[in-house]
Amino acid sequence: MTQWQIGIIGFGEVGGIFARALAEHPSVEAVRTWDIRFDTDPAAADAVPVPVHASPGLAAMCDGSMLLISAVTAANTLPAAEAAARVLRPGTLYLDLNSASPATKRQAAQRVVAAGGRYVDAGVMTSVPPHGLGVPMVMSGPDAAAIAEPLRALGMNVKAVSDAVGTASAIKMSRSIMIKGLEALVVESYVNARRYGVEAHMLPTLAETFPGIDWPAVGAYFFSRVARHGKRRAEEMAECARTVAEGGVEPLMAAAVARKMAWIAGLSGDGVFDGLSADDGWPAYADRIIAEIGQTDPSPPATDP
Repeated sequence: MTQWQIGIIGFGEVGGIFARALAEHPSVEAVRTWDIRFDTDPAAADAVPVPVHASPGLAAMCDGSMLLISAVTAANTLPAAEAAARVLRPGTLYLDLNSASPATKRQAAQRVVAAGGRYVDAGVMTSVPPHGLGVPMVMSGPDAAAIAEPLRALGMNVKAVSDAVGTASAIKMSRSIMIKGLEALVVESYVNARRYGVEAHMLPTLAETFPGIDWPAVGAYFFSRVARHGKRRAEEMAECARTVAEGGVEPLMAAAVARKMAWIAGLSGDGVFDGLSADDGWPAYADRIIAEIGQTDPSPPATDP
């Protein structure tokens, strides 16, 4: 039985979940991780839980790994691949989970393949929590079909869809436009309704139009996720806009969603949502936003008779 040596590039939410799960698998001999934060914040490396090993550098991690999983932010997709390509061992499988455009993934693949690595484009098709390692993923690239079964044996829920790098990314980006777009619409709609004091009238109309959806619960989940991961979502939506533009269509919606996510990320960075969670409900988030932007009267101006 193959004993895997695995390296995780990026120890954020996704990298941490994958690393911890893989480290417990009987076919895995060791899981090492490296995050750019480790270079400037030793405490971040010290916080990596056993049995996952925090590597002293990317080169050290790559030197001992036969499988590299890239789980960085969208904006760092290509820089991570370029950095890994300089130090990875020939034959290393590079599984790129990041939310980037097909063109960005193809550039990353060129760097990895030129260094002797095997690049697989992966698209994560829903939120990793609560699925963990079993989150549904599509994969594309020349090695996608060959590696699918070994990855499933590790507990991953993967499906090879094409031998062309960029196909998995195109699927992911198309989905993200819809999902992140819904998040942005819910945030804007709910804050607006709350600001005008009409949410008790507006939300029931959503339930009438789309029965079976718990709109207050959806709002609480969306607000909490956007408040926590707005920066990551903004970067992903910028890649979505790039994907749309690469296809020859003006990315009006994707670009607008990216701006909305960046705005929420700015509020979050300023501490506007500190102490809140989904359990507090969407109105708590909306009230923080309203308080931050000010209490100007939203009523329409009176007109002369």
